Amino acid sequence: MLVKWIRCTVVDRRGFERGQRKWAGLLGEPGFRGQGGGWSRARPDVVHLFGFWESRAFYDSFMARSHDRLAAAQSGTYKDIQVRLFEHRFDVKVGFQPQFTDADVVRFAHCRVREDRVEHFVLMQEKVWNPAMAGSPGMLRGVFGEAPGQEFLVLSMWNSVAEHGKYRTDRVERLGLRAQTEADVAAIGGDVIAIEPSWTV
Repeated sequence: MLVKWIRCTVVDRRGFERGQRKWAGLLGEPGFRGQGGGWSRARPDVVHLFGFWESRAFYDSFMARSHDRLAAAQSGTYKDIQVRLFEHRFDVKVGFQPQFTDADVVRFAHCRVREDRVEHFVLMQEKVWNPAMAGSPGMLRGVFGEAPGQEFLVLSMWNSVAEHGKYRTDRVERLGLRAQTEADVAAIGGDVIAIEPSWTV
């Protein structure tokens, strides 16, 4: 499975939201599995969207055929768009499905990992972070993806801001020490996104 992460800064909120609903046209696309996203809780003009495709071949075919027609509706409503593609490595909690309807927030971490620490980083994700997240009340599902150049995405969906907040407060620092995250990671970014239900495809 291919995971697409889009980040942009919105300059015309109303126009952007109107255009975002046109992406419902993705539903008929071969290999399309789901898309959703919303507004950053930290920066009110920033949007994050996540799309899921069965394979890179299906995605490339869509980009060559239908993408520009669907994207035209949002032209001029945003700036600073960044797009990244990640190959699914494993699920965070079992049985990942690209569904957003039961999630209130999405949390993601975008990590650039030191070349000599990639193996350790992946192992810690599997042995330390995944079990901790999977066992947290309110954590619904998630996915761990990899891009070329030691780049990783950890995406988790939560049923409420409060439950995600508890996990962060109670556990993240302790888990980070146990997983030796600082030694593995050269750079880390991330955000918490309030899901916008009308954008779910």
